[in-house]
Amino acid sequence: MTDKVIPITAVTRSAGPAPRYDGSPLVDTLGRPMRDLRISVTDRCNFRCIYCMPKEVFDADYKFLPHASILSFEEITRLARLFVNLGVKKIRLTGGEPMLRKDLHKLVAMLSPLGADLTLTTNGSTLVKHARALKEAGLDRLTVSLDSLDDATFRAMNDADFPVEKVLDGIAAAEEAGFRQVKVNMVVKRGINDHQVVETARHWRDSGHIVRFIEYMDVGSTNGWRMDEVVPSAEIVRRISEAWPLEPAEANYAGEVAERWRYKDGAGEIGVISSVTQAFCRDCNRMRLSTEGSLYTCLFAHQGHDLKALVRGGASDDAIRDQVAAVWRQRDDRYSEIRTQATPGQKRVEMSYIGG
Repeated sequence: MTDKVIPITAVTRSAGPAPRYDGSPLVDTLGRPMRDLRISVTDRCNFRCIYCMPKEVFDADYKFLPHASILSFEEITRLARLFVNLGVKKIRLTGGEPMLRKDLHKLVAMLSPLGADLTLTTNGSTLVKHARALKEAGLDRLTVSLDSLDDATFRAMNDADFPVEKVLDGIAAAEEAGFRQVKVNMVVKRGINDHQVVETARHWRDSGHIVRFIEYMDVGSTNGWRMDEVVPSAEIVRRISEAWPLEPAEANYAGEVAERWRYKDGAGEIGVISSVTQAFCRDCNRMRLSTEGSLYTCLFAHQGHDLKALVRGGASDDAIRDQVAAVWRQRDDRYSEIRTQATPGQKRVEMSYIGG
């Protein structure tokens, strides 16, 4: 392991004994329920996006997790079932790039019967190949990360010389497979791709799909985040509304990440995710399970709780359930609400390890 690699032992900790879960509604110290579970199925990615896996850190010498260290599909399903029993309503598969995990559709087929809304976030690079199998396995919804429609800008941002046309082909394949409404995520970074906000909105207007503009965030410790590179969501809404008037739309559910805006002419909607300028920590209901089975209570966390040791150590379902419940009830994270100019310099787990 090189000195550029963040040791896993530095960001995880073992879970100790927990009080028995009594079956009462599960809320954290700030009264937030646990609704969403995000599961990272691999720490590998075929892109080197400048805000997530910058090439100068995740280079040819970077040591990804060996297969034996990551959770098996059976282990993931067992844990997911316990989370659903504790109240989770939505499961999102993430990475890295989740479709780099071999036979991912088999995991989808195992998770689908649990009854939670099952969705996946992907860079779309292999959607043409996998969209139909994922849909037939029971995947409910799909989100594709696409930071620019301009090919040169997109290649520069993914830093893998990957063409935008192949991602667009993947979205088309997803439509044909039965994903009628794909969400398209665009991370907006000032001076890099913010000049394409209006054109991106234009492309997806009246398409049936929803584009969501995400403020560039200080996730992890390697992307060189600076506040002056953040384009506030209010500015994005203003720019788009000057071209096609927008009006606010109600959230689909409590704790929804994106703030919804619909076109007044009925041509659909957009979303904005404002974790920097309009922190939504007070409604955050998400738990994250890392590729190797560590549990994180915040995207900006620096340490997790080792569930894999319980799973592989012979712990009962009740014991694991009790541990998860105890972790959530002790949760007090609100990083985005207390962010200062100093906090981005603190060490945090990388997004490619726990998913977005």
